[in-house]
Amino acid sequence: MNTKMLNEREIEFLLYELFDTDALFTRSRYQDHDRTTFKEVIQTAKNVAEKHFLPLRHTLDNQQPTFDGEKVHIIPELKPALDALNESGLPSATADYEFNGMQLPPIVANLAGVYLTIAGGTALGYSMLTTANANLLQAHGSDELIEKWVKPLRDGRFAGTMAMTEPDAGSGLADLTTSAVKADDGSYRITGNKIYISGGDHNLSENIVHLVLARVKGAPKGVKGISLFVVPKYLVNNDGSLGDRNDVALAGLFHKMGGRAQTSTALSFGEKGGAIGYLVGEENHGLAYMFHMMNEARIMVGTSGAALAMGGYQYSLEYAKNRPQGRLPSCKDPLSPPVNIIEHADVKRMLLAQKAYAEGALALVMLGSQLSDDEKTAQTKEQRAYAHTLLDLLTPVIKTWPSEYGTKANDFAIQVLGGAGYVNEHPIEMFYRDNRLNPIHEGTTGIQSLDLLARKVPMGSMQGYQALMAEINDTIKDATSHEALNDYCQRLRSAVATLNHTTDKLLTAMGNSRTEGAESIDQVLANSVHYLSMFGHVVVAWLWLKQAKIAATTLPNANHESEQHFYQGKLQAAQYFYRYELTQIQQWASLLNELDDTCHQMQANWF
Repeated sequence: MNTKMLNEREIEFLLYELFDTDALFTRSRYQDHDRTTFKEVIQTAKNVAEKHFLPLRHTLDNQQPTFDGEKVHIIPELKPALDALNESGLPSATADYEFNGMQLPPIVANLAGVYLTIAGGTALGYSMLTTANANLLQAHGSDELIEKWVKPLRDGRFAGTMAMTEPDAGSGLADLTTSAVKADDGSYRITGNKIYISGGDHNLSENIVHLVLARVKGAPKGVKGISLFVVPKYLVNNDGSLGDRNDVALAGLFHKMGGRAQTSTALSFGEKGGAIGYLVGEENHGLAYMFHMMNEARIMVGTSGAALAMGGYQYSLEYAKNRPQGRLPSCKDPLSPPVNIIEHADVKRMLLAQKAYAEGALALVMLGSQLSDDEKTAQTKEQRAYAHTLLDLLTPVIKTWPSEYGTKANDFAIQVLGGAGYVNEHPIEMFYRDNRLNPIHEGTTGIQSLDLLARKVPMGSMQGYQALMAEINDTIKDATSHEALNDYCQRLRSAVATLNHTTDKLLTAMGNSRTEGAESIDQVLANSVHYLSMFGHVVVAWLWLKQAKIAATTLPNANHESEQHFYQGKLQAAQYFYRYELTQIQQWASLLNELDDTCHQMQANWF
């Protein structure tokens, strides 16, 4: 079944109505751009997606990479597709002109990437990780490292990875054991094992640049003793040509339930005496540098969750509009023709849920894209600092909410298609499998919830939290001018009050957790996932109120029927989110405020 990947009107709404990207043209970095160039870039992404990746989507999912003990084998059609992507310049769209970039705003580049993600899935991961790798090196590497590695990464000649996870140290990076010993020439010899390294080996580029976390001999224990190294698959000569194979070996491949287009590898470093690595920045500061790439990757994961939700929503919507099945309960004539299933209330419910999740998630990740831009290019130092503070607070939510609720959207999409939903002749079940990886990628939902509640909310005397609440309250105040939105304003105001009360209760409990007889910090944080869910729902409700405000303002003057339908759809999706979703925070708040110990008190030997 042929169906469009995205509603192009939604892209325009995000760029020019919800987020005022026209204002970016006044910034010196973007002075060469206008709406025309933005449109051309997004159209280019759509063309590359439709021509080069969409025809491979089913094959990439069904023919996973294999390893014969010596080499990785990937379907040969993937390399020309990635070459076409590199030739388009899209992977380096946000990079500086001097690195063959376009100096595009991240929000435009990431919206263009949504097309590519829907069409190519994790095949785009090779390119996305390469870009993030180059961004980290450009931000924290020496001039020598930038000259030697960033330029070929930007050109697509080299690919990049991030190598953190070890067999006995996954999210617990304090326990990693990969070691680094300094050599006489200033380089290091790296020894250890890494697993689940996406894109860790393949034949799609000339070289692979691994960014590896390791511990220099004699370094402090824990995360304070971690350093970051460039460890290439092939060494590079001074003239830029490839040299000898480095001491990096592929130990095997993992085969995941989704994301099958991208290799997931186990890598061995230093089996023959030590892989040559080059220090990034200073010793023992590696985790701070890697967080540059990790936080960028977390926005990428959230964007993937939103993109796959949008893809599933559009596909199931088109299916529902064209699939006749059954009659409405009010119809008593068995000889009447069946209606298309989109007329059934329960199908409308599932499509509305998808719309609320997918469009809410996409707005959330584009907010993250805009903040990541503002912290670098906003006009004043104060504006840049403000954007950084908000983004730092929201990153766990941006990563997690689209991952969790994008998967729920895909679950609904399968149900809309019925029996057709779980067969791989339709892409919905693939979207679901691919999306199910996202709550695990770059820090699980549980880890993100601990980061939000225990670190990000109280950080800087709650500066970020208070700034966000002020933003939400300003939106509520602005929206009260529309009588039709008063109910939403009241509901969101009440939700904010619930969140504030719960936050105060938990922070107080954490502060008192070391006093005699008080609840332990473990118990206080035991239900942190529910706090993240509640926080995320309030943020997405805020974004839906902003969208509803635009729709309510614009609808009376919309002359074309298609425009009227678009804004009515926005208002109805907002209504769904407020009536069906936002109400759930009361149950989560109840568990959190009571410091419910059901899960905390469970003992391992009781299972």
